[in-house]
Amino acid sequence: MTGAPPPVDLPPARFVTFEGGEGAGKSTQVRLLADRLRNAGIGVVTTREPGGSPGAEAIRAMILSGAAERFGAEVEAMLFAAARADHVDATIRPALARGDWVLCDRFADSTRVYQSAVEPAVIDALETVALDGLRPHLTILLDLPAEVGLQRAAARRGVDAADRFEKEDAAAHEARRDAFLRLARADPSRFAVVDATQDTATVADAVWYAIATRLGQGAGRAG
Repeated sequence: MTGAPPPVDLPPARFVTFEGGEGAGKSTQVRLLADRLRNAGIGVVTTREPGGSPGAEAIRAMILSGAAERFGAEVEAMLFAAARADHVDATIRPALARGDWVLCDRFADSTRVYQSAVEPAVIDALETVALDGLRPHLTILLDLPAEVGLQRAAARRGVDAADRFEKEDAAAHEARRDAFLRLARADPSRFAVVDATQDTATVADAVWYAIATRLGQGAGRAG
């Protein structure tokens, strides 16, 4: 749904994450939502995962280069958790404590989807330590077919080499799309699924509508 009215009485300190496959437009939609919120007088911090703090950015470089892949899926999951713990402590919690909104390009749901080779109990334990009770108030899932997303990602990076995840085949990416949708079906009160095959402005309006209807009037989860 598009053409959302301006949200009324948006509460402070809301944590919104953006999830989806490669090329779904997460970084673009984070930027557009941040602009709209700032125009409404709301303080906003935009961030990303892996990364978002000095320690986490160092780990990001290791993960996306593929350097950690040879250590196996569990070690890679531990690196994601270490990066997330630093990100939460250094960036997200301080911003929320100031009353700012935090918009994050990927978060814990991506770990569950991309590290599916790791036992769920291990992921649960790592998440418990890294998050220490923090949960997004809303997760925007930008959904589109894997082939479309991969084409967009290739056009975006141009001559640059594909990263650790982009280089995988379309079947792996389509399986991740399905996994994201399963997460959304399992937690509909947190997820808002947006059709990311639409043009950028239409997607931005759908995101804004989700913010207005899910988080307006003081609605949402405690973080």
